[in-house]
Amino acid sequence: MLKGKLALVTGGSRGIGRAICEKLASLGADIAFSYAGNEAAARETEAACRALGVRVLARQADVGSAEAVAGLFEAVLAEFGRVDILVNNAGITRDSLAMRMKEADFDAVIETNLKGTFLTMKAAARPMMKQRAGRIVNLTSVVALRGNAGQANYCASKGGVISMTKAMARELAGRGITVNAVAPGFIETDMTAVLPEEAKSSMAASIPLGRMGRPEDVAEAVAFLAGDGAAYITGQVLAVDGGMAM
Repeated sequence: MLKGKLALVTGGSRGIGRAICEKLASLGADIAFSYAGNEAAARETEAACRALGVRVLARQADVGSAEAVAGLFEAVLAEFGRVDILVNNAGITRDSLAMRMKEADFDAVIETNLKGTFLTMKAAARPMMKQRAGRIVNLTSVVALRGNAGQANYCASKGGVISMTKAMARELAGRGITVNAVAPGFIETDMTAVLPEEAKSSMAASIPLGRMGRPEDVAEAVAFLAGDGAAYITGQVLAVDGGMAM
């Protein structure tokens, strides 16, 4: 159980992020989450978590901005006084073959997915070090492990998240802080919902377990790494992909 703890989830308004917020709330954690711009979706997540009997703070923030991240943590610490769990879920895609990829699209993905993860980990490290305890879980991707055509920027950002996870795990271990990553495979989200049925069937056929994952599958893995049962696990990448990356 996570009662008495505060979990901050970036990109928590929809899909995997919302599932993570709801799962951690169901375990008793108070929830703070950031969202990019969909206020209606953010309010839905907020209401769902409050219905589970926990305190909730939702704040719009661009995690790629150091100023916005500082404001996010200032608000969270003012409201709750602590940060016990950080889940870096916020991410974007700007897919294109490398030969056609615009520099701006490469930079945008790196800024949100990689720099954003760095900024929030840096901000969380200070209160966690004072507490001499903390859990950081970074969302990477199966494509960071196996690559994917048309996603050079996304693969680079998520591969960087894995390497940074391991570096931060070494830096923070002495203060009782664990840093791990979860690598989802093909998950049923808004992004995959728009794909043609033929494409989704092809994806499912490439997965040993024979189906796409659900946001709840990812949330369960995050909850494990955020809990007491994972106290002796750090610097690891847990693939939640139905066997794709094995």
